[in-house]
Amino acid sequence: MNVREVADLGPAERRALFEREAGVEAVREDVREIIERVRSDGDVALREFSAEFDDVEVGNVEITDQAERARDRVDDELLAAIETAAENIRAFHERQHPEDWREDFDGRELGRRYRPVESAGVYAPGGTAAYPSSALMGIIPAKVAGVEHVAVATPPAESINPATLAAIDVAGADAVYQVGGAQAIAALAYGTETVTSVDTVVGPGNRWVTAAKAEVQGEVEIDFLAGPSELLVVADETADPELVAADLVAQAEHDTDASVVAVTDDADLADAVVAAIDRQVGERDREAVIRGALDNDASGVFLARSMSEATLFAEEYAAEHLSIQAADDEALLDRIDSAGSVFLGSYTPVAAGDYASGTNHVLPTGGKARFVGGLSVDTFLRSTTVQRLPEGALADLRETITTMATAEGLEAHAESVEKRFDSDT
Repeated sequence: MNVREVADLGPAERRALFEREAGVEAVREDVREIIERVRSDGDVALREFSAEFDDVEVGNVEITDQAERARDRVDDELLAAIETAAENIRAFHERQHPEDWREDFDGRELGRRYRPVESAGVYAPGGTAAYPSSALMGIIPAKVAGVEHVAVATPPAESINPATLAAIDVAGADAVYQVGGAQAIAALAYGTETVTSVDTVVGPGNRWVTAAKAEVQGEVEIDFLAGPSELLVVADETADPELVAADLVAQAEHDTDASVVAVTDDADLADAVVAAIDRQVGERDREAVIRGALDNDASGVFLARSMSEATLFAEEYAAEHLSIQAADDEALLDRIDSAGSVFLGSYTPVAAGDYASGTNHVLPTGGKARFVGGLSVDTFLRSTTVQRLPEGALADLRETITTMATAEGLEAHAESVEKRFDSDT
């Protein structure tokens, strides 16, 4: 990996950095066929796809009872970690819950109320691998929001990792299904003989899962279309290159398609970060995956002419994870609006948010942080406006309403107001 200068980036390099995609179009047509099969054949399709894609012969699609017993199958230390993480995540998300309100606006009583969707589906990556953190991140906000029925879909395996199942139970899921991929999203959206359809589908997944979410959006609500994981570190001369490198290497071990970037105005730091990355990669078990991510066109260490140029770079990048390791990190944060989750200071690694600080790690990628936030309690809430107008308040608005309604050619709208002041009624 070499240091590149921000000012020297050409059009193709800028596209690779700032137009990151989830890669769903390549599988979109196949995903449509999977969804249609699930809609038409239900559980039969789920079992066939499990055998085809996961090499697992599924008997019972629903495994809620297995999740309920899973705590006994994990060691005490891991269970304690899951429970601590769950407690922190729950506390943070409880702080997000909005309050209903009504206020007087010159005699008009206006307000807003919030109600949870009735049901939600959470996709929890898993199978033989263990991703208990993703289960916690999806289920807990839904339960805090007050969703009555939270269902979880996780990929099947001959023996699903008990850590994932234990986390699902700790988080409070109401139903658990062993089904993965696009077929899981289809089952949650449309239902099968076993799987109950839901109102909202959330959770991270591969491009097949993401493409399926794109297909069902509109039939159900979704969180957003997320792609491979990404991290941008903004650092000044005070940053520790070993720590910057450690964060980049950690994020790179997710996937060869992950994007990891550092930008600084200090040439010595940039060189030191590259050298530290080279040293650290060889010490990691997932070295091949990390090197693949580091070779990604959307990864690199970049030298800016100033911290102002570095912050402009960060704003345009709109990272899923933004780490600011600088002397005046708060001032830099004030200049960057677009980021999924921000990590300030040398002792705030992205891994803290991934697991246990309390914030949610289901975040927008591919620059979508410009217009959408991460998974939260809000994802599972509907808002309704409420109003009550006494006669005097309507009288004050009478002319405004009728004038505008007449201008729009909607005579009955105007008349619906006038009739309330008709002395014959």
